[in-house]
Amino acid sequence: MSNQCTPDIDALARELGFSCQDSPPALRLSNPFGLTNWTLPVIELLIVAGAVLALWWAVRRLRRDGDPVNLVLWCATVLYLLIVEPPLYFPAAFGVDELIGAVFAHNIFTVQFLYDRLPLYIVALYPAMAMVAYEIARSLGIFRDRGIVVGAICVGFVHQCFYEVFDQLGPQLQWWTWNRGNVINEPMLASVPMASVLLFATVGPAVLTALVLLLVGGDRRRGTMGLALCILVVAVLVPVSMTIVNIPIALAGRGDPGGPLRWAVYVVYMALFAVIALRAMLPRLRRRVTGSEVPNTFVRVFGTAYLVVLAALWVAALAGVGDGPAGNVPYTAMCFLVAAVLTAAVSVRDSTAAGTEREEIAR
Repeated sequence: MSNQCTPDIDALARELGFSCQDSPPALRLSNPFGLTNWTLPVIELLIVAGAVLALWWAVRRLRRDGDPVNLVLWCATVLYLLIVEPPLYFPAAFGVDELIGAVFAHNIFTVQFLYDRLPLYIVALYPAMAMVAYEIARSLGIFRDRGIVVGAICVGFVHQCFYEVFDQLGPQLQWWTWNRGNVINEPMLASVPMASVLLFATVGPAVLTALVLLLVGGDRRRGTMGLALCILVVAVLVPVSMTIVNIPIALAGRGDPGGPLRWAVYVVYMALFAVIALRAMLPRLRRRVTGSEVPNTFVRVFGTAYLVVLAALWVAALAGVGDGPAGNVPYTAMCFLVAAVLTAAVSVRDSTAAGTEREEIAR
């Protein structure tokens, strides 16, 4: 891929301390103690471990409960990543350089693929985050009581809360850098484009969950080929759906990509997700009605570890680690609080509710 290191992409890489001119085409293995700063291997280990735990949980759900949804969700998120991310890494190679240009660049982590564009932990991030959001909504009984659409919206909202604790921190700690000269990244919420906050952190997981449940949820006796086809269909349709959702945003941004009209469209979208999700989840939190799947082992382990580690990394960032652009602290604090409350709600046993089924799940 001779045109992989275009000047604008190389400029982003040099902001992070390396050049894509020197990037190996397939794989780079680096010393974890020799990275830009100590936070890179920490977040890498956390997210990769989370993805492995999510895969274990998905297989457990299939074997123990006969439910393939988690496994299809895990696989579909990885395939979706492999479809949607490469054009962002190699816009010239995919013929979209004039359309989207250089959007961002990742730093060098311990394990890196594709000319240093794709760190292993990013591959792991998609299924780990999608699984924790889905499991929280499922354990709260949202899908059972409110249906697929409201449940998927809750997944998108919960995913945004977890993801933005990470997304608002990454640029400051130099995990990646955004191209602030690219109009696609306008407007920005502090150091993060609103497109990332809405489309990738909220809409994508919601659509992916809805498609998985629509294709698999009603027929859980599908064979291997049937499930594989569902994974492929979901992974292909999610980017299409995100493109459709983005149409009003693109129209609002004509002539002024960072202007008030485009901001307003983003706010309306996010408000819809928040209002619908909170209306569905708050009554369950107030009444401590958390469904028969609580306490949820996966959320209790990974959700708690994720929040503890990210809290420590935020403290390090506020203390001066990393010299990249800072994220929005009040927004992140709000997301962290929501994520922590939801994690506790599906992780701590409800002492007022008893029953054989709950005791069996808790073991």
